[in-house]
Amino acid sequence: MSPERRRETIVQAALPLVAELGAAVTTAKIARAAGIGEATIFRVFDDKNAVLRACIVAAMDPAPVLEELRSIPLEQPIEARLAEAVYALEAHLSRMGAVVGAMSVASGGLFRPRPPGGYRDDHGPARPRPESGDQVPDGGDQAPARPRSVGDGPGERQDHAAAFDRAASTAATRQAILELIEPDRDRLRLPAEAVAAAFTGLFMGRGRLPGAGEPEVTVEQLVDLFLHGAMVLSEDHD
Repeated sequence: MSPERRRETIVQAALPLVAELGAAVTTAKIARAAGIGEATIFRVFDDKNAVLRACIVAAMDPAPVLEELRSIPLEQPIEARLAEAVYALEAHLSRMGAVVGAMSVASGGLFRPRPPGGYRDDHGPARPRPESGDQVPDGGDQAPARPRSVGDGPGERQDHAAAFDRAASTAATRQAILELIEPDRDRLRLPAEAVAAAFTGLFMGRGRLPGAGEPEVTVEQLVDLFLHGAMVLSEDHD
């Protein structure tokens, strides 16, 4: 198995554990989930924090949801197409939120590159790579802070660039939605591009659960509201 494929296997096994346990997950648990020996992890990752960084990058990667959007059959009515799109977007945002939320208690150095030779305290030699399950202490890190950057492990910089380009991700999502709307372009009151942009803006921000006493609105109801408006047509009202 190639190092890239090994990394992907480890990250996919780690993602649900990271969503549940955050930075408290151990490499031993990740190894068991991946069906490999713990030492195998360190053949493709520098340390546990490198695994965690890769998990965050994977959770934010739009490629899976874009593939899901493009697989929605265009033969369905537009209402069904867009409802499937909302469910796919919600699942993606939920996965991303679970991983990033669980990692919110991680050390401030999680996104910083590992300094050459290890992490150095104010008074003492460089510390070796953390053992399984350990977190890198943040207070003694003397490397210049580079928030929200990634480590120097194989493939991390390329993954980071792909996953954290928010503008490109939004544009690709909007294009996928446009392709779902395109078969009904002639029925729209606005250009299909404008409808796709409005749909993406509305539904990618959806995710807050209804508060106490607030009525729950289903995805299908929201799509119907988006497509047909809130007002009852006069002929229907009569």
